[in-house]
Amino acid sequence: MSELGSEESEESEAPADLGEYDGERNSEGERHGRGKARLPNGDTYDGEYEHGLRNGQGTYRFTNGARYIGEYRQNKKHGQGIFFYPDGSKYEGDWVDDQRHGYGVYTYANGDSYTGDWFNHNRHGQGTYIYKDTGSKYVGGWINGNQGGAAELIHLNHHFQGMFLNGNPMGRGKYVFDSGCEQHGEYIHPEQAKEEEEEEEEEHLLLIAPKWKATDITKVTLWTPSVEQPPSPTEATQAAAPAEEGAAERAAVAAVEEEMPSSAVTDESAEGGDNEPSPHEVYSEALSPAKETEEEEEESREEEENKEDQEDQESKETEEPDTTKEE
Repeated sequence: MSELGSEESEESEAPADLGEYDGERNSEGERHGRGKARLPNGDTYDGEYEHGLRNGQGTYRFTNGARYIGEYRQNKKHGQGIFFYPDGSKYEGDWVDDQRHGYGVYTYANGDSYTGDWFNHNRHGQGTYIYKDTGSKYVGGWINGNQGGAAELIHLNHHFQGMFLNGNPMGRGKYVFDSGCEQHGEYIHPEQAKEEEEEEEEEHLLLIAPKWKATDITKVTLWTPSVEQPPSPTEATQAAAPAEEGAAERAAVAAVEEEMPSSAVTDESAEGGDNEPSPHEVYSEALSPAKETEEEEEESREEEENKEDQEDQESKETEEPDTTKEE
């Protein structure tokens, strides 16, 4: 990552009223309007002046190769501007009193980039940092140039959501994987063996990367619309068979109930409801005559069979000879 804040320092820009000047002046002889200047340190400026100061749109070129193209106010970079650094990095965005302040995009020499809030020359507020080599992306809070606050660190196949402090994850958070699970846990600093020299230990803690301690793994909860699926042909056939049997039984009961009085509960029937037969009893009584007829027919058949057996037995006894008389 490129170091911020050295090449474009206001101290490196020479005063506007020194060196060679070719351009417009006001009645007091001050540089005023459009002009070009070559400053004593070798820097050059081509742009607008007002009362001897760089003011308005202009281009300032440094001898070290850096240059600024943008707005000035009273000799300071102020407004919208682009600063090109000697190492190839670039900042494009808001300026206030020679400071990166507001919203801007910084592209680093290694290809990384930061897009977001700036405050007094530092990344501060909400911003996104993209790592060119890995494609990873940090989206979240920044404090005085460092990653801090709630944020999300997005990698190729997973991302981390949690809190950051001084550029490191800190405290509770979770990893969300594209495979469909979440790993919950927390980042903690290694325990220090010595409790004395607390100030030195606090400084040392900032240099030690915290370690991840996982607690549990859960599935990623995804919302899907509730759609009722039709049953398969096999399930429909299995469900239809009991339904048909039940329909036949209900039809038989309905046929019997048509012949018996209505069972609707009224005030009169409710008073003597305990003495009235239940539908099951009525149904049994309706079937009892048929049962009695079957029993009578069966008894008649048994009597006839017994009679026939008795006649056969008598005929046999008549035909047998009397062997006692012959002897």
